[in-house]
Amino acid sequence: MTSSLTDHVWLSEKRTNLLLLLMEGPRDIEQIKMSLNVTSRGMMPQIKKLKEKHLVIEEDEYYKLSNVGELVVKNMLPLINTLSMITENKNYWEQHDINILPPHLFKRLHELGNYLLLEPDLHYTFEIPKEFTENLLKSKEIMSIISFYRPEYPKFYSELAERANSLTLILSESAFGRMKTNNMKELDFLLSAENTRVLLYRGEGRPPAIDVSEWFMYISFLSENGSYDHNDIMSFDESALKWCTELFDHYCDLSVEIKYAEKGGDI
Repeated sequence: MTSSLTDHVWLSEKRTNLLLLLMEGPRDIEQIKMSLNVTSRGMMPQIKKLKEKHLVIEEDEYYKLSNVGELVVKNMLPLINTLSMITENKNYWEQHDINILPPHLFKRLHELGNYLLLEPDLHYTFEIPKEFTENLLKSKEIMSIISFYRPEYPKFYSELAERANSLTLILSESAFGRMKTNNMKELDFLLSAENTRVLLYRGEGRPPAIDVSEWFMYISFLSENGSYDHNDIMSFDESALKWCTELFDHYCDLSVEIKYAEKGGDI
């Protein structure tokens, strides 16, 4: 792409917004004015410039992307979405370990979409967030990674196993060890439940805590020093569910199924 074309795409917010709007389909000038909250006087010079660069074409008083324009915008979207995602919660992304992600999913982190950053209520810091429990208890197909141990988890995931149609649960080495020491009753139940698979993560590093079901996802990235700071990401976007499912599958491939466990012993 020439610098001139780059300038036409990026150096005008009006032109950028118009290109993104036309990605949704053709629009006439009135629809453009209403959608972008602009005037004809302010927008027509920008449309003219995009037409001159063959990014936009006009047919029957409707403006639409040319083939080249569509190609350009499709490649713009990941960058725009990534910048938007980072800008919205810059401190969070700077302070958490996202390098643990596999490269192909790291590049697609923007697919989290319209996510929510859940920050801890100081009065309930050490309680499991209700957004987490309520949405999982309503889910039927659940895939989870317990990356760090919380005393409430064994009982809660046992309840999920009773309610859900299927539960696939990956445990980190540390979480598995704590459950064998403190929660053999719940661990035995999970291992014997017909609708539940329990696996032990054998890959490098410690993955983020993940929960993804048929309708929502929840992920807890560890901080740069490896600790959990009670800041979590939740999304209901279809793209986020797909992304998180692929991430779970990646860690599943690095795990081995647990068939039996003895207190304080090995698998």
